[in-house]
Amino acid sequence: MPAPIELHYWPTPNGHKIAIALEELGLPYEVKLVNIGRGEQFEPDFLKIAPNNRIPAIVDPEGPDGARISIFESGAILQYLARKTGRLYGKTERTRVATDQWLMWQMGGLGPMAGQANHFLKYAPQMDPPQVLPYAQDRYRREVARLYGVLDRQLAGRDFVTGDSLTIADIAIWPWAMGWEGQQQQLDDKPDLARWLKALGERPAFQKGRTIAAETRQAAMDKQEQEILFKR
Repeated sequence: MPAPIELHYWPTPNGHKIAIALEELGLPYEVKLVNIGRGEQFEPDFLKIAPNNRIPAIVDPEGPDGARISIFESGAILQYLARKTGRLYGKTERTRVATDQWLMWQMGGLGPMAGQANHFLKYAPQMDPPQVLPYAQDRYRREVARLYGVLDRQLAGRDFVTGDSLTIADIAIWPWAMGWEGQQQQLDDKPDLARWLKALGERPAFQKGRTIAAETRQAAMDKQEQEILFKR
């Protein structure tokens, strides 16, 4: 049996991506929690494997040529796991190109924009003093709506983002899109996106990957956590 992969993780959308992928691939893994509210992402041992002080990261003791490898950035981790196993990347070069396109769409578009929407709509108003910025709220709310429109059109007539099989593109996008309510979006006019969200949410790997360490997330941040996450 292969040695377990270390998953350095906190239950965020980016963390969920890797947990879901590992579950879908059936790879053994060991979760190592990195409490970002306490600043554990800045500890020297973690920075050795994730110099950008962000989760997730993995350590594969059986990397290329059988040698240990550490990887940070969720998109890079997903690509590595897909190449390592020969799965979740599509069966043709065209599908692989499409998978990379939509993975980059999530990494450069949906993730950052939805993250900013979450910040200005949910977290900033809870800060001390409250930061309620209508321009920022409207800007990111509208951009996320635009991106979900793009995704809904892509999913028309498709079970998955790139066609008829699950890929790392689906795994990358789904955890962020599942937060649509907190991003103040609506899906009434996006039936294909709503269908896709529900279908993937019924897969056991997605259910388990999204619930790992879910109990560690607090409903609201205290002032110390805000300082660590938003000002450091």
